[in-house]
Amino acid sequence: MVETVDKRASLGHPSQIWTRGLERRLEMVRRAVPLEDRRILDVGCGVGAFARRLREFSQDVHGVDIDEERVRQGAAQVPNLALALSEYLPFADETFDVVLLHEVLEHVTDDLATLREVRRVLRREGRAVIFCPNRLYPFETHGVFLGRRYVFGNVPLVNWLPDAVRNRLVPHARAYTHADLQRTYRRAGLRERLHDYVFPGFDHVSARRKIVGKALRVALYPLERTPLRIFGLSHFVVLEKV
Repeated sequence: MVETVDKRASLGHPSQIWTRGLERRLEMVRRAVPLEDRRILDVGCGVGAFARRLREFSQDVHGVDIDEERVRQGAAQVPNLALALSEYLPFADETFDVVLLHEVLEHVTDDLATLREVRRVLRREGRAVIFCPNRLYPFETHGVFLGRRYVFGNVPLVNWLPDAVRNRLVPHARAYTHADLQRTYRRAGLRERLHDYVFPGFDHVSARRKIVGKALRVALYPLERTPLRIFGLSHFVVLEKV
């Protein structure tokens, strides 16, 4: 991963507030995994936007992140947030019923080590829930490096370039095919219970142009029920221990 003063590149850009798009993703999780009264861990919790919402279903919600500033900010309002690396989670074996990684796996130093830690802290009947970037999505949402210059924003067709080119432009964030994910979590001792795709929430578009945001949702959300869902923004995966 590239060292940079811009956290959007090095650590991603987690949501500071709860949005319509996040609510939609939460509903996907709730349909697939029981949350009520479960012990839940949010890996890469940022300021705790997801953890705060999850506490409406369970009071036993914990979050970890590597960004001290974000953890301190979130801990002022959300309990049980801590500073920790995803590759070295500060919890005993088989502690959690649900472990969530929401748009985090692409940023960690070692995705395989992270998933092995997820497996370790997951209870025998527990579930790991992952949202992460889809290599087939037509835009790269993490910005690109043009030499030493970082350009933040949605850049078209970068993820469709060969690995050698894509990785030079986006050395700071991974994007996965379904096969990439399967290879990684199988090596970590996890297996797939559910795999799907989700299109963007278009929250930023709607904030500027409400009609355009609504039109994009109406046009694209039905595609999630067709073969064209493979071009969605993110993978949605539910895993269990082998």
